[in-house]
Formats: sequence, C-alpha cells, structure tokens
Amino acid sequence: MNIKPLGDRVVIKKLEAETTTKSGIVLTGSAKEQPQEAEVVAIGPGAVVDGNRIPMEVAVGNKVLIQNMQEQT
Repeated sequence: MNIKPLGDRVVIKKLEAETTTKSGIVLTGSAKEQPQEAEVVAIGPGAVVDGNRIPMEVAVGNKVLIQNMQEQT
C-alpha cells in the first residue's frame, strides 16, 4: 500500500511490545506495557508557512516515541 500524507502529517506503525525482559523473564499478556515506539512509514512534504515550505524533520524508517493522547488529562 502506498500512502502519501498531506502537509506536515506522518503515518506511523506501532512496534510490537517485548515479550521477555532483558533478564529473560517471559511476560504475560497483561504484564506487557503498551509499545511507546513506532516506525515512520510515510511523511508528507512539510508545512507551508508564509509561502515557504518547512521540510520534515523525520524520515521514513526513523523510530519515534509516541504518546497515547487518550491518557492525557
């Protein structure tokens, strides 16, 4: 699938949660944390401010941290 976002939008894909800890302990489904990392899949051309295009600071393939907006209060 070929997606091309408009403006300064970014399409990301969540990375899978780790199933084991660094020490080798296997985690159950309820003990896993939700992944906070994602990979950039597609980027738009950038925003236009005062007639000048501002290029994007991320590139396809970069790993980024994400925040679940529903958890904010």
